[in-house]
Amino acid sequence: MARAEADGTAQDLSELFDVVRANGTPTGEVKTRADVHRDGDWHRSVHVWVAGISDKGPFLLLQRRSLKKDTWAGRLDATVGGHYRNGESLDDALREVEEEIGVPVEQRDLRRLGIRWCASEEEAGVLDREIQDLFLLQDDRPLGSYSPNPDELAALVRVPIDGLLELFSNGTDEVIALSLRQGDSKPSEITITRDDFIPALDNYFYRVAIAIKRAFAGDRHVAV
Repeated sequence: MARAEADGTAQDLSELFDVVRANGTPTGEVKTRADVHRDGDWHRSVHVWVAGISDKGPFLLLQRRSLKKDTWAGRLDATVGGHYRNGESLDDALREVEEEIGVPVEQRDLRRLGIRWCASEEEAGVLDREIQDLFLLQDDRPLGSYSPNPDELAALVRVPIDGLLELFSNGTDEVIALSLRQGDSKPSEITITRDDFIPALDNYFYRVAIAIKRAFAGDRHVAV
């Protein structure tokens, strides 16, 4: 993702996106990020969910979005998320994984979790309509071995999947997680609640946690 511009945001609001229809086919129109989010045009993005298994069970990595993001600053989101720029393929868009958390990946490293249509009008002046390609990357390494990019993330957060399931099924109001910020010598313990996440009418984070737990249990057919 392009670096922060003079306006102080964590991305280049002038970068170009291909406008698509709700079925994913291109309209042939190309617009800036700022205009797409202003006008509510459908556009494409990719979410890569990084999860692993430790001696304490399966866990999921979440990113805490940079405080300079133009949408949902400071909220918890998919481990890695980024837009397809004008003319880009999936292979091109996967650059985001290395840019954000320092892990180079290729399509063969990923398990497809489906496609999500996401429409958000909850922020003033922003009509964000995305078609998101969803993938799982299994990586069991400890949280402290990552180096989250401070231009992209405020922190990288590791959460037990069972804790997320309880949180989003109303079994608990908060979950203990580990947080790693750029420059931290080691992760620190934090408490997260549902209010820390980007609002999702479709229970997105709950469904992701269910799908990943099923994938780790050996289920062949898994989708969000």
